[in-house]
Amino acid sequence: MASPDVPPAPAPAGPPLTCLVTGATGYVGGRLVPELLAAGHRVRVMSRSPERLRDHPWAGNVEIVRADAGDAASVAEACTGVDVVYYLIHALGSGPEFEAADRHTATVMARAVREAGVGRLVYLSGLEPEDEELSPHLRSRAEVARILLGSGVPTVVLRAAVVLGSGSASFEMLRHLTERLPVMVTPRWVHSRIQPIAIRDVLRYLVACARLPADVHRCFDVGGPDVMNYAEMMQRYARVAGLPRRRILPVPIFTPSLSSHWVGVITPVPAGIARPLVESLRNTVVCAEHDIAEYVPDPPEGLLGFDEAVRLAVKRVQDSAVSTRWASASVPGAPSDPLPTDPGWAGGSLYLDERVRPVAAAPEDVWAVVEGIGGDRGWYSWPLAWRVRGWLDRAVGGVGLRRGRRDPDRLYVGDALDFWRVEEREEGELLRLRAEMRVPGLAWLEFHVEQDAETGGTALRQRATFAPRGLFGHLYWWAVAAFHGFVFGGMLRGMARAAERRR
Repeated sequence: MASPDVPPAPAPAGPPLTCLVTGATGYVGGRLVPELLAAGHRVRVMSRSPERLRDHPWAGNVEIVRADAGDAASVAEACTGVDVVYYLIHALGSGPEFEAADRHTATVMARAVREAGVGRLVYLSGLEPEDEELSPHLRSRAEVARILLGSGVPTVVLRAAVVLGSGSASFEMLRHLTERLPVMVTPRWVHSRIQPIAIRDVLRYLVACARLPADVHRCFDVGGPDVMNYAEMMQRYARVAGLPRRRILPVPIFTPSLSSHWVGVITPVPAGIARPLVESLRNTVVCAEHDIAEYVPDPPEGLLGFDEAVRLAVKRVQDSAVSTRWASASVPGAPSDPLPTDPGWAGGSLYLDERVRPVAAAPEDVWAVVEGIGGDRGWYSWPLAWRVRGWLDRAVGGVGLRRGRRDPDRLYVGDALDFWRVEEREEGELLRLRAEMRVPGLAWLEFHVEQDAETGGTALRQRATFAPRGLFGHLYWWAVAAFHGFVFGGMLRGMARAAERRR
C-alpha cells in the first residue's frame, strides 16, 4: 500500500498509445473514448454495427473497425497494432444464456490480445464479496476476469459496484424507483451494503490504466467514499433531487425473481437488464482494498461522493433535456452528461408533445408572430383557460400571468414572458421558453420556424416538453394531457392564422 502521508507520483506521460475500445456503444465505452482522445491517445473502436456510432460526437476522430466479439478472425484483426485493449463487453440483457456468451467472447479476446502482442488489457468488472454466493451477473463478471487475467497479457481488472451517472443502468433503476414511488414495498436486498462510484472516477481510473507498469497484473477494487445500503441510496437521491422523504417497507417474501418483475413494472429499464442487476443487489458490494491509489492517486479534492455525483447526473439531464432529447445535438462536457446515443430509458422520464403546421406566409411573418406571443396578445388559444391557469398559479404562490412582457415586439434571452422565461432565442428560427409557473417538474415550450423543403413554404414546429419530479409529476402530465389537443393544437392554429393575416 502507498504511504498515507506521501502519495506516490503518477505514472509519467509517454508517447501516444493506440487504444482499442470495445463496447463503445455502451454506457462506459461511449464516455471513455473522448477521455482517451483528450489524454492524447489514438483510439480505435470495435463494433459489430459501426453505423450505431455515427451520432457520437467523437465518431470523426477515431478509427472504427467492424468486428463481432464472438468471431475470432475479426477480433484478431481489430487487435493488430494495438497497445491497449479496453474490454467493456458483457452480454447482460441478451437472455438467460448470457454467462455462456460472456465466457465465449472473453476467451476469444484473451487469445486475440496474446497473439497480437498487445501490451495491456483493461477490464471493468464487478465487486466480488467474500463468503457469499454470487449472483449470476457477478459470477459471470468474475469468470470473465479470470479468463482475461489468464491471457498472458498484463491485465488490470477494475471491480466496481453501482456506477453513478445519467445513463448507467444501475443508476437509472435507482432514479426511476425513487422518483416514481413515494411509498415502496421492497425486498430484503434494500439493506445490502453498497459502495457506489461516480462515472467521473471510473473513467479517470480507466484512462490511467493505459500507462500502468507492465508488471501490474491484478484486480483492483474501486469505489467512492460512501458506503450505504440501497434504502439509504434512495433516500439520499430523493433529498438531492428535491423530493420528499420516501417511505420504505421491506417485505421478506420478495424473491429476486419477484423483485425483478416489480422493477420491470415500475421502471423503463428492460427486464433482461433489470433482473440480473436486481439479483446482484442481494450481494454485499464494498471495496476490500484501495490499492489502486498506489498507481492512480486520489484527486486533491477526493473521490466524488454520492450526493455530488447524483446532483451532477440530475442537473445535467435537466439542463440538457431539451437539446439532447429534441435535437440530439448535445455534445457532453462532462462524463455525467447524457449522450444522444444513450438508451431511450436513460436520463429520467421526459414527456413530449410535438406538433407541426404548414403556414401560407413568409418566414419573417411567422417569426414576428412567434416573437410577439404572450402579454397583451395572449397565447392564441383558449384565453379563459390561460387566465384560469394564471390564477391557479398565483393561488399556490406562483407568478401567474401578471408579469406580461418587457417589449411588445422583441424578446431577449432572460426576458420574463408571463409565467415563462426566455431561455434561448435564435433570430428568425428558434424561441425556447422555460416555465416558471408552479409545476411538479420542469417544462419548456419551443417554437421553430422552418423552411418546408417539399413545398418551399414555411413550417411552424411547436414542442412542449415536461420532465416530471416524483410521482405527482407523472400524474400531473397525464391529468392535463387530454387538454393538449385543445391548448397546444389551438395555439399552433391561431399562430398560423395570425401569420397569414400579415401577408
